[in-house]
Amino acid sequence: MKLPERFLDKMREMLGEEYDVWLAGCEEPSWSGLRINTAKISPEQWEQISPYGTRRVSWTPNGYYYDADRRPARDPYYYAGLYYLQEPSAMAPAAVLPVCPGDRVLDLCGAPGGKSTELGARLGGKGLLVANDISSSRARALLKNLELAGISNVCVTSESPEKLAGTFGCFFHKILVDAPCSGEGMFRRDPDLVKSWEEHGPEYYVPLQREILSGAVRMLLSGGYLLYSTCTFSVREDEENVQWLLEENPDMELVPVPLWDGAMGGMDGSPVVRLFPHRVKGEGHFLALFRKRESGKEKGADQEAAVIWEEGRKGRPGQRGQKADGARSIPSQERKLLEASGFSLWEDLIQTSFDYNRMMVKNGQVYVLPEDFSREWNLRYLRTGLLLGELKKGRFEPSQAAAMAMRAEDYQAVFSLGREDERVIRYLKGETVCLEEAEIQKLQGQKILPGSWILVCVDGYPLGWAKFAGAALKNKYNPGWRWQ
Repeated sequence: MKLPERFLDKMREMLGEEYDVWLAGCEEPSWSGLRINTAKISPEQWEQISPYGTRRVSWTPNGYYYDADRRPARDPYYYAGLYYLQEPSAMAPAAVLPVCPGDRVLDLCGAPGGKSTELGARLGGKGLLVANDISSSRARALLKNLELAGISNVCVTSESPEKLAGTFGCFFHKILVDAPCSGEGMFRRDPDLVKSWEEHGPEYYVPLQREILSGAVRMLLSGGYLLYSTCTFSVREDEENVQWLLEENPDMELVPVPLWDGAMGGMDGSPVVRLFPHRVKGEGHFLALFRKRESGKEKGADQEAAVIWEEGRKGRPGQRGQKADGARSIPSQERKLLEASGFSLWEDLIQTSFDYNRMMVKNGQVYVLPEDFSREWNLRYLRTGLLLGELKKGRFEPSQAAAMAMRAEDYQAVFSLGREDERVIRYLKGETVCLEEAEIQKLQGQKILPGSWILVCVDGYPLGWAKFAGAALKNKYNPGWRWQ
């Protein structure tokens, strides 16, 4: 790999006596990692079934290394959403941002979804995750990964930070900005980024990063946390942006992040985190955690609106943001459409009930909206909450997203295959699944009728839907997700 001399000169100045060790490391293989989806499985459970070893990533409790010659993306467990393939250092930002169940969280530059899926898992189904990417094509990939992970309390948008800030005002408890950058920390992993760096170096990205950060600060509640991260070594994009944000926003403060083994602080001595590939088993990364100071008296129209919203959530009538205003009860006409479609037959197989106050039928699609969602937001959505299914020719068909958001114990009609059963791959390829006599009798013994929707699982983890056809399962796996 040939690196630009201008870049090497900068790294020599930055690293001093560690430069030669870093440069030699640029020729070594990069590390491969996967992050366990704790919305579906715990690290302890994973270690009992893992076919890829259990070497943990030290800076996140649910990250693991795997050998580069393995292919975890070609595994039924991947299709069950049990893990996300992620470069180990890239696991750090979502691990450091202190997300709690019930928070309203924004991932401002969310695609392809590695950090969004972790933030969603940590919310535990409570609160709201807005995952955004300004590119609609990248946002579609973001949506698929969130659905694969079974994250239901999510809105996926494709908007500019300015549009989002104008819509939300001060609204979010936690915001992640994994900003587009010059990518210097990923040169070893993706040498094509070197050419991109020569065309668009740090000077190209700094104005864009500051524009994104400005929008993020506007949307952060008093007392809220903002995590800024990049995958570049550039001081201009890292420490200088930190200093700029603090100077431009006196109400923001830098929160020290404890350093783990191999991590470094800022080049200017600031309490940020720098990861270098010659020091950690991962690529280059930068993290800075900010907090918006709490004032004695909230000021500004945006913050006042946020306070009103919070009061509305507590059930005070007549306040903007009250749940009854943001997610009204499903209209009687739409309820009749559901009843006529056979939705109740599918719903009867579900062990938990839906909150009809948060249901919406739009263009034949049936959704359950997140707790803090408001229909007043005029944004370009790819998804609003959990897509339960569609009304097709008067019939209800549950969605792939609904299957992935379930647990096997949530549904009465479950057919689970072992990971080594060859029918698992056949199912993922879209083929009909033939049943053995004992399996047929078991389904019939559960009073599962022909034509019923069956939740197909691997080792008890949902993969998708099929229809019971007596001696076989008629495949209803999402064609766009099929095993190739």
